[in-house]
Parts: sequence; structure tokens; C-alpha cells
Amino acid sequence: MTSKDNKTVSRRSFLRGSAVLGGAAAGSTLAAPAVLAQSPLVVRMQTSWPSSDVWQEMAQDYADRVEAMSGGRMTIDLLPAGAVVGAFQVMDGVSDGVIDIAHSVCAYWYGKHKGASMFGTGPVLGGNPTTLLSWFYAGGGDELYRELTQDILGLDVIGYLGMPMPAQPFGWFKNEVNTVADIEGFKYRTVGLAADLLQGMGMSVAQLPGGEIVPAMERGVIDAFEFNNPTSDRRFGAQDVAENYYLASYHQAAEQFEFIFNRPFLEDLDEDLRSILVYAVEASATANTAKALDNYSRDLAELEAGGTKVHRTSDEILQAQLEGWDRLIEELDQDEYISRVLQSQRDWVERVTYYELMNTPDYQLAYEHYFPGKLKL
Repeated sequence: MTSKDNKTVSRRSFLRGSAVLGGAAAGSTLAAPAVLAQSPLVVRMQTSWPSSDVWQEMAQDYADRVEAMSGGRMTIDLLPAGAVVGAFQVMDGVSDGVIDIAHSVCAYWYGKHKGASMFGTGPVLGGNPTTLLSWFYAGGGDELYRELTQDILGLDVIGYLGMPMPAQPFGWFKNEVNTVADIEGFKYRTVGLAADLLQGMGMSVAQLPGGEIVPAMERGVIDAFEFNNPTSDRRFGAQDVAENYYLASYHQAAEQFEFIFNRPFLEDLDEDLRSILVYAVEASATANTAKALDNYSRDLAELEAGGTKVHRTSDEILQAQLEGWDRLIEELDQDEYISRVLQSQRDWVERVTYYELMNTPDYQLAYEHYFPGKLKL
């Protein structure tokens, strides 16, 4: 019997034991202490984030909700990147049963299939992060994800998407960059299809985990980089290696957290515990969004107060990114699976974003009305 089989049997034994003890409790008060003494099911979950990152705190939000909703019957042993497997190896770790759950992003297993990036770092197509998340749950994205992970790649996983992330900044540069010519030849860190996009715009791209970015910048391995948000960037010291911070970019404009579950583990659970693990993904998305907006905005203000020069990415670079996506989409469309994903997303965005844009008032107009002179556009 393999260690994976042992793990499954032990969980089944736990669940059967809970049922037996619960039945005994109904017939005899003497069984009550045994029920109370029953140990909780401990689930091993690893993230792709350093222990100090705000995203590790967001993963903890999920773990806290699971424990609370299960009444303590289930707890999550939350581990940072590298505790069991590397930050980019969590998909394999879950599929192999080394860990039960991973908290990551789809772009981190982009090396297995470029289709992975379509679930977080693909072409923006005019939609926003919430638009893409709604496509996953209501527009057929979940089935396309299942097809890629289980049918095409043969991975023993079940996955769900979580918090819709604010669009990622273009990133950190030592000098100002306002034109496409300004970034040509830069050694730049990003991940997923964004790497293909920016290589097509003349950059040399390295795909690195978050914890390796600043050391690579200090050694001259890269000249510029992006990670994700002002809080993570500030915590790992981005402001110490570059002073120009460019917000607003199409390179990763609609990404979400990814929760990856080992399929046998999830399917072997009692239905109520399985439902708690799945629906806690949705519950954590609300908590994570509030935490993100609170922390990201505060840390952006702190960065500016500390001397970081905050800019919006120029229209020239943004337009070049869109044209770069056009070229990349032509290549991606040659893959039968990715072509179907792109068409599904196009159909969803065309209908849903039409409603969103027609219905959404101009929030910039309102902001400038109440806070005149504040924006730097």
C-alpha cells in the first residue's frame, strides 16, 4: 500500500469513526466524552507565497472559515512556499497527494500547458477580473479548466478560482519608461502568457517566484519586474531596488487566486465537509477583496510618502500591449483547446461587459468631483 493509499484510508477511518461515535452518542450519554475527544481532520495546504506575504494572510482567511464552518471537525495546516514543494510545483504536489490543497495562481503551472494562463493571465479582451471570475462559475470556464487539468494533462486535481485580483501594475523600474523604445532590451520578471506578450514587445523575460525577485534585481539578473500589488511589493522591499512604480497594465489585467484540491481526497470526504472546503473558496473571496483594497491602497500611499514615484503606464505602452495581445491571440488560436477557451471568453465578455460598460457610471468623474486635483493622469 502506498503512502497516498495510507493517507486516504486514515481519512476514511476518521470519517467512519465520527459517524459511529455520533450514532453511539444518540443512544447513550456515556459516548458523549468520546465524541468530544475525537481529533479533527487535519488538512495539509501549501501556498505559493512567502510566510510574510499578504497573500499568505489571505490563504489564512480561507483556513479560518473552513475551521469555523466545520465546527472544528476540520482544520487546515497552512504552509508557505517551499515547506513541502516549491512555489511553482504546487500543482504537481497536489496531484501526487503530497499536499491536499494548494493556494496559488494558474500562471505558475503555465509550463505544463499555455492554456493554464487563460484562467488568469490571458488576453484581457475588454473584461475585468470579476468578469473573468464570473465566466469561470457561470460561463463554462469551470468545465474547460477541468478538461485541461484532468483530461488533457491527466492531473488528479479539482480546482476553483478565488478572489478577483485588481489589475497588476506594470511594475518597478529604475528610470522612467514612457515609450515602447524605453523598455526594449530590459530583463524583466513576470509569469504566464505575460512573458510571451512582453518578449514580443522587446523585453527579455525571466519567470521567477516572488521570493526570488528582489535578490535577482540586486544581482542584476533582471532590470525591472512586476509581482502583483503594492502590499506584496512593499513587504519584500521593491522600493529599495527601484524608485519608479508604474500602475495600470494589460499584461495581467484579470487574475484570480487558484485553489487546487487533490481529487481523491476531496471526493472521499463526507458531503458536508466537501461542501465546506468548496464554498469557503467563495467566502474567502469576499474577505480577500476587502483585505486587498484596504492594504493595497494604504501601502501605495506609504510608498509614495517614502519617496517612490508612482505613475500610470503610458497610453503608448498600453496600446502596444493590446497590439501584442492581438499577435499572440493569432498564435494561441492555432491550439484547438486554447481556441475554444478564447471563444468562450469572447462570447462571455462581449455580452457581459457590454452590460457592465453601458450600466456603469463614470467613477473617475465622481472621484474628481469630490477629490479635485488628486489623480495623477
